[in-house]
Order: sequence, then structure tokens, then C-alpha cells
Amino acid sequence: MENKKKVAVITARGGSKRIPGKNLKPFLGKPIILYSIEAALSSGVFDEVMVSTEDEAITALAGKAGAAVPFKRSEKNAGDYATTTDVLLEVLDAYQKQGKNFDYVCCLYPTAPFVSAEKLRKAMDMLAQSGADSLLPVVRFGFPPQRGVVLRDGLLAFRWPEHMFTRSQDLEPFYHDAGQFYCFRTESFLRQKRLVMDKTIPFELPELEAQDIDTEEDWEIAEVKYRVLNRRNAAEEF
Repeated sequence: MENKKKVAVITARGGSKRIPGKNLKPFLGKPIILYSIEAALSSGVFDEVMVSTEDEAITALAGKAGAAVPFKRSEKNAGDYATTTDVLLEVLDAYQKQGKNFDYVCCLYPTAPFVSAEKLRKAMDMLAQSGADSLLPVVRFGFPPQRGVVLRDGLLAFRWPEHMFTRSQDLEPFYHDAGQFYCFRTESFLRQKRLVMDKTIPFELPELEAQDIDTEEDWEIAEVKYRVLNRRNAAEEF
């Protein structure tokens, strides 16, 4: 990725209904957004690490941590219905007006404590080497969705009855978005205006290194997983 400009964009609005103050809430003693900022800065991959926010407290913390906040997020894109794509399009447009253009973007969520500098380096290198439009971290479903059941008139029924007796190992693996970060070529994103593009490659993560954090219970589970990982890593180093 020599001579290619790269920016990390951490999307961190101030409002949050389910977990108030979510992006600044301490995760094992440290504001959770700092995990994303520090991983991006430590990776050494990016020409700029920026935070997109409208919130003054987030702006202050981001600046103190070494991230840039070169412009404030618009009121429209700080609302409940703004998508990640909307925010990224706004960021890239604002940079272009400043005369700055980036070849690659890595969008990080501010509540992604399992992101590491090593993962970001590997992901950005994989994307560049692959020639794909984008890279998506994914986690394999632990139970095969093909054997899932649904409710019909109050009774359970197999959604795909043809797989009722199919062995799990014979079913095609299904994956879901890990909800941590997205890496993409800027040109592809501006043309397709979506994160999962025509040519998207996977970056598979184990279940232990991913947790969607939407509720207080999710938060507690994420802290448990993080502690387990820390103990495992410490044992391996020892």
C-alpha cells in the first residue's frame, strides 16, 4: 500500500438511547472509544485517525488521545436514523473540500474493544493484496441457521425442513457481521455507496473476539470475554 493515502474514521455520535453515554462509558476502567482510537493509532497504517462526532466531550477526549476531529458531524447525521454510509459520505466530502483525498478508508465503531493494531494492519494488507472493493470482519454462526425453527400459528416449524436431519458438518457455514470495522477502497465506496460491495472479502474472527454491544447485558458479556482473552494471552506469553 505504498504511496496510498489511508484514513481511519471512528464514528462516534453523542446520543445513545439503550446505553446512555455509550461511547464514553468506561469499559474495564477506560472509556470504550479509546480502544478503537488507540488500536488505529498504534497500527501505524493510517495517515490520519479521525473521529466523526457532534459531541463536545467526545471531541475533547479524542483530541487528548491523539485523534483528529477536523470538522463536526452535521445535525442530520447525528440523529437516530443516519446510517454509517451517510456518515462516511459526509466525512469524505468534507475532506475533499479541504483538499484531502484518501485511497483507502477503515471505518471503526467506537464500541469495538476487541479491535487491535495487529488486526487492522492485517486487514488493510489483505484488502490491498486482494484487489477487492472491501473487507468485512465476520463471525461464523455457532449453530447452523439452516436448522433453525420459526413460529407459525403459535407452533414451531423448521424453516428449512429439508435440513431437519442434515449433519451440521455437511451444511454450508453461515457468517454474520462482527460489528467492529470495515475496510474499503474509497473509489469503490463512492461508486457503490455501501459497505458490503460487489467484491467483499472476509476477515474471520473467533466468537470470543467479537460481541455486539447494544444493551447493558451485551456490555457485561463483552467485559467477560475481554478478561478471558487477556488471561489467555498472558498465559501464552508466560
